[in-house]
Amino acid sequence: MSHRYLPHTQADIDRMLERCGVSRLEELYSDVPEQLLFKGEYDVPSEMSERQVREFFDTLGAQNSRLVCFAGNGYYDHDTPAAVSYIVSRSEFLTAYTPYQPEISQGTLHYIFEYQTMMCRLTGMDVSNASMYDGTTATAEAMMMAVAHARKRNRVLVSSTMRKAVLDVVATYARYHGVTVDLIPEKDGVTDREALAAMLDDKNVAGVIVAQRNRYGIIEDYTGYADLCKAAKALFIMNCIASDLAVLKTPAEWGADVAVGDAQSLGIPLSFGGPYLGFMCCRNALIRKLPGRIVGQTVDNDGRRVFVLTLQAREQHIRREKATSNICSNQGLMALFVTVYLSLTGAEGLREINRQGQNGAHYLAEKLQATGKVKLTYPDKPFLNEFCITTETAASEIITRAMERGILAGVALDDHRMTVAVTELQTKEDMDCLTEIVNAL
Repeated sequence: MSHRYLPHTQADIDRMLERCGVSRLEELYSDVPEQLLFKGEYDVPSEMSERQVREFFDTLGAQNSRLVCFAGNGYYDHDTPAAVSYIVSRSEFLTAYTPYQPEISQGTLHYIFEYQTMMCRLTGMDVSNASMYDGTTATAEAMMMAVAHARKRNRVLVSSTMRKAVLDVVATYARYHGVTVDLIPEKDGVTDREALAAMLDDKNVAGVIVAQRNRYGIIEDYTGYADLCKAAKALFIMNCIASDLAVLKTPAEWGADVAVGDAQSLGIPLSFGGPYLGFMCCRNALIRKLPGRIVGQTVDNDGRRVFVLTLQAREQHIRREKATSNICSNQGLMALFVTVYLSLTGAEGLREINRQGQNGAHYLAEKLQATGKVKLTYPDKPFLNEFCITTETAASEIITRAMERGILAGVALDDHRMTVAVTELQTKEDMDCLTEIVNAL
């Protein structure tokens, strides 16, 4: 474990307090109501040597259970090449801040530009930002984009086949921005196209948001959806899993106006919940409504290729009250992470990762069905590396039994349905072990 920073000394703290014009740390929280302040003793050990600190955190980290992960539901257990972690841990990247001064930030601006280029190639869209906190907030920001674009319409339709976490975050954003969100019904595990067409007849919809792949792992057919949205003057927004776009039809090919989602599948470790990375790409016509940083390229006085933050009137440091972006440097590091990963993996490598996940998922689906204890919930629907099963035993029971054997079996959707995902990291032996656990129930 590498510790790059040590805590402040008392002398450091005293100097900072003096600069702030206060005498005690507690005065920094004087605006917090008394009844909200913690009155007990913190469970914090006394001072330690460097060796003791390392041992303490090693012991703490050892308490985490590392399981073979068949859970997906938007976040996937992919391999991370060692070079990625090494590069992003270099001090010039790890401590970099928002590149307001392009003269001294060319390295940071350059990798952000490359990230944008790669995401545009994956999605087929014209422009990418850099970046968003995660896929859920990126989707919510896309909803706000649609409303801002439509101006006088504040109704957004979201497919019921979207993951629940995304639906919840979209609902939270909508509640506090006066946006009405209505769910498009699902039919046989996919978005009900006829229901969408009827809902668009009111001509009061700002945007339509669908999932590819959806919460059941199904690859949906969105033929004609873009035309429906265009006729209703609503933006067509697609929430995608970034890695899938190496092998699936791109949002641009579906006719989407905005593509959003989580880029965690591009080699970012699960890390017990983050940090992750949200991507957002759109057509050129929407670029001024796009939140987050945008890096552009130009030439300097000597004709050399250089990079700058562009369209900065969107940013909070230029127009704080009217800004479309409040995303800052915390996501720059993860954009670099994805950029290095994609540069090492390449297009063919990303396709191979998807092939391995698909082959493993279809193998596991067949093995599980052969037990007679589970069945595919939607057997006639196509899937890539994630599928939904209906179980005789409670889904929670399968997950509990598997954890006892060191396996995270999947994600329960309800009492008797769960999703199972396979990536390049789960072996045939892992899949056979999960099958054995299910067969024994």
